[in-house]
Amino acid sequence: MGSAAADAVLPLDASTFAAESRAVVDFLEVYYRDIESYPVRPDTEPGRLRTLLPNVPPEDGEPVDVILEDVRRHIVPGLTHWQNPNFFAYFPMNASTAGFAGQMLSTGLNVVPFMWAASPTATELEGVVVDWMARLVGLPERFLFSGGGGGVLHGSTCEAVVCTLTAARDRVLSSLGHEAILRLVVYASDQSHCTFQKGARIVGIPPANLRVIPTSAASAYGLTADSVRNAVKADVASGLVPLYLCATVGTTGLGAVDPVRDLGEVARRYGMWLHVDAAYAGSALICPEFKDYIDGAELADSVSMNPHKWFLSNMNCCCLWVVSPGLLTSALSSNPEYLNNVGREGAAEVVDYKDWQIALSRPFRAMKLWVVLRRYGAGGMRAYIRRHVDMAKWFERMLDADERFEVVVPRRFSLVTFRLRPRHGGHDDMEALNRKLLMAINASGRAFMTHFVVDNKFVIRMAVGAAMTEMRHVQDAWELVQDKAKEVHATP
Repeated sequence: MGSAAADAVLPLDASTFAAESRAVVDFLEVYYRDIESYPVRPDTEPGRLRTLLPNVPPEDGEPVDVILEDVRRHIVPGLTHWQNPNFFAYFPMNASTAGFAGQMLSTGLNVVPFMWAASPTATELEGVVVDWMARLVGLPERFLFSGGGGGVLHGSTCEAVVCTLTAARDRVLSSLGHEAILRLVVYASDQSHCTFQKGARIVGIPPANLRVIPTSAASAYGLTADSVRNAVKADVASGLVPLYLCATVGTTGLGAVDPVRDLGEVARRYGMWLHVDAAYAGSALICPEFKDYIDGAELADSVSMNPHKWFLSNMNCCCLWVVSPGLLTSALSSNPEYLNNVGREGAAEVVDYKDWQIALSRPFRAMKLWVVLRRYGAGGMRAYIRRHVDMAKWFERMLDADERFEVVVPRRFSLVTFRLRPRHGGHDDMEALNRKLLMAINASGRAFMTHFVVDNKFVIRMAVGAAMTEMRHVQDAWELVQDKAKEVHATP
């Protein structure tokens, strides 16, 4: 028997690293080449994987080729294939060769840029990249580091929301006292992402103080300034304190857009923090034809968007910009002795991103986004976004031309919402019919879509945006929808 030192693994040997990395790349090459051969969503039962894998890990290490064979046999068949070009559900999580290369560099270098001193160029690259992105999406100068604001790369919108809610909360409580937290109120629409309800609970806002304001078809399901103003007036009259208002550009369910300028004026009038959530549609703002949707951003306190949704930046990556970084860092900073840097006295002001987020540790996300921007360029990304929008326009035209269907909300970006009209019967028949249609589409394995409910209508969502999707895939999806519509109409 060898000594413990002799038997120890060499986990970062350069030659082994190269060989095993090539094996993974080769595996993924085959996966992407054959991805259309898999059902988009698997036909599997809960608990299947536990019947295939042992109850304990191996005592001795196994070769990578053996592990990859088990991935092929046991893991891949049970996946929903988010990069399949026939994936039209939720919002696609974009992947790309450049995103993968950036992720490899980030993972391979494996630095932890929670402070400038912990990895100086990683921190500085993040500052450069978020300023690049701010300019691309058309944010005012005040959101850039060069304009007194700044940005950070989080993992998700939920993190961005919790951080900005915390900053807004502490800004108000610094003058009212901590006991006033029971009087703080958060406002969002019934189309806003549920992240805001979760975030409000996390930062201590009483559930009764979360205002979910109804929207309607009359405003294309956008949140109106009048409805917010009325809710705020009622709360102020009751002795409550308006804290935070969310405006969404491209809601999850319908792709609705809130009027940022109108809501910003209400927020300023009542001293509320205005956050603009552009998680999905923020990527489209790089195109001049969509810039009007962010009009009024100069009235906002913070803006977020997710490059991992529609900007080819593999999971995970969320840009958050704030006008007043000091409010964020004062709410989130901690300075234990072991993080003080000897020799930094008198050094130039630097960004320590540990104070811009919930966690201390963080990955080198800036490398991934930087590689994507360098590899494809602003022009390439605009062409990419427009290609998906054009596909969605075509799908919407096909629905409009077929009297069996109706488009529920006019398309703004690349999300199309539709439903099948029943031949007879009332609301229950319509909902049952569209549920059957969606189930038939997804059960085919040829496409995957999801649904939403608005005004008691069951709506099917066709979200075009996967990196590998071409017009032929959208045309095939339309043929599939037509075929399954015939089937469900024929079924009593």
